[in-house]
Amino acid sequence: MTTVKEREKIQKQFKEQMNEDELLNCMRCGFCLPTCPTYIESGFQESHSPRGRIALMKAVVDGVIEPDEEVEKSLNMCLGCRACEPVCPSGVNYGHLLEEARDIINQNKKHSIPVKTIRKVVFEGLFPHQNRMQNATGLLSFYQRSGLQRIVRSTGILKLLPDNLALMETVLPTVPPLKEMKNRPTHLLSKVETKKRVAFFSGCLMDTMFMKTNDATMKLLQLAGCEIVIPKNQACCGALHGHSGEKDGAKQLAKRNIQAFEDLKIDYIITNAGGCGAFLIDYDHLLKDDVNWAERAQAFSKKLKDISSILVDLEFFNMKLSLPQQVITYQDSCHLRNVMKTSSEPRKLLKAIANVEYREMKNADSCCGSAGIYNIVESEMSMQILDTKMKNAVATQATTIVTANPGCLLQMKLGIEREGLSSKVRAVHLVDLLLEAVQE
Repeated sequence: MTTVKEREKIQKQFKEQMNEDELLNCMRCGFCLPTCPTYIESGFQESHSPRGRIALMKAVVDGVIEPDEEVEKSLNMCLGCRACEPVCPSGVNYGHLLEEARDIINQNKKHSIPVKTIRKVVFEGLFPHQNRMQNATGLLSFYQRSGLQRIVRSTGILKLLPDNLALMETVLPTVPPLKEMKNRPTHLLSKVETKKRVAFFSGCLMDTMFMKTNDATMKLLQLAGCEIVIPKNQACCGALHGHSGEKDGAKQLAKRNIQAFEDLKIDYIITNAGGCGAFLIDYDHLLKDDVNWAERAQAFSKKLKDISSILVDLEFFNMKLSLPQQVITYQDSCHLRNVMKTSSEPRKLLKAIANVEYREMKNADSCCGSAGIYNIVESEMSMQILDTKMKNAVATQATTIVTANPGCLLQMKLGIEREGLSSKVRAVHLVDLLLEAVQE
């Protein structure tokens, strides 16, 4: 609960910091409504639509309403998938408005001591420090490899957790040993004639929990003709901070990454996680008001490219790609599609694999409900969205569901478990499937 004093301060900052021109850009036309998962799944509640949330923000700016718990609930219920942006005839940058509003509310809200402690540990103590991420993930590796996981599962302790958290434990990837996570490459030569010199954004969770996917990404780049530089001093992209009302922390991470990549003499910065890529490409907006960093951020953002885009540019689809006969479908990463504008490239690569039948999923461009930690903090709505997504996935009769973001991957694996299809259907990251298909 926010106090009167807190609400007054929030209202003042809304007036001072929210981009009123952007708020006024919304024409209330409703083109965004059919694209918004929370609007649809909430039974068409206006307050859970992009148009409705913009109206609430504008009302707070104008002093018509107070920034009370209902306003905060509406903003928190948003997935931040940004599917509303490509269909908006006025080009409203809804994602920027949402992050600004969340940041103002969070910076002026008194969290309980447990919540404050958790946020401090996560946002300040863990994610900005890759060595700590490695050590923390190393504990998960020990849990999986020592036999402790088998013991925990056999005792039924997991049944004490909420159903979704218990299921999440079963879909986590097998984490490599800590020694492997700490021994990462910094420079790789192309395996064929060099066509491009690129830098690889390895990320925090991607280079620990999903390290094998990073390895697959780098191998594909090498096979496509890329020399790869992997800066050792790069950091977490800051997406978790930016989406959770920790904008200052996101800015600090952005500056660290810009410094790490800006003097490398490269053609592109390559990402393999839609959520990370979308936040990285938005650094120019994040630092637009900082005279010392705005231009540097713009130069950084211009070099961002998703792995699927560069593979298509380098005609990787002309390689001999083959898999055992199967039906596959693709679930878009919202941020890859809506922010990085990358949707045809993954499909082109998948359709190039011999023996594979590609079937388009209905509403593949609609969010799966993962959205960072949304499936934990807004579990009910997340599972409602996932159930709808799985109906569409099952209708394709695909045995392989492909996506391009770690959160989406875990969410689709969770959906497969919830549907009892784990013996028939698998979910896999695009680059892992492509590496399976490479016939060297």
